Amino acid sequence: MAEYRLLLVDDHALIREGVKTLLDGVRGLQVVGEAENGHEAVAACREVSPDLILMDLNMPLLDGVSAVSLIRARWPHIRILALTSNVSEANAAQALDAGAHGYLLKRSRREVLLTAVERVGAGHSFIDPGIDAAQVASLRAAGESSAGVTLTERERQILKLIAGGSRNRDISELLNISLKTVETHRLNLMKKLDAHNAADLTQWAFRLGLLGKD
Repeated sequence: MAEYRLLLVDDHALIREGVKTLLDGVRGLQVVGEAENGHEAVAACREVSPDLILMDLNMPLLDGVSAVSLIRARWPHIRILALTSNVSEANAAQALDAGAHGYLLKRSRREVLLTAVERVGAGHSFIDPGIDAAQVASLRAAGESSAGVTLTERERQILKLIAGGSRNRDISELLNISLKTVETHRLNLMKKLDAHNAADLTQWAFRLGLLGKD
């Protein structure tokens, strides 16, 4: 296995300890940090610069899917493997649409965990054998084709900047438009996309291909 700096994100300490035990002794794999929620995960990315994240999806304060979107927007080189107990093709499709590179079930055996870590770390995708990968692909394709979303070029520019972490004032200066105009575009985007916050808008940026997907 290649050299990976790994960040563990889960709101249960016992799960984190269990995963560390399962990964103990794996050559080239260094656990460089832990986080209990999405906000801590984003902060840890700044502090420990992980190459790979094992990300729980159901967490307080900021859920895993939203955290995936934010992290992939700010650090597109970081590989993310969703780790969850949710046996759901729809949930897997949502996580992958947000920018995750793999979907692993917590019930899986150690051998599957190691395979998932190695494949995602090496730049490949991974879907747990307990999930129907073909159905996940179908759901993702159907979601993008049936979205029926039409954005203007300016709206696409602003959506991409929001997903990249830019504030309204930053966008105003970058595009040389008034702050009020930016606020109006942002409101229109939230209405068109049924989005409630920046994390929702970031997920849409990924779905619409405005941000890179590896």
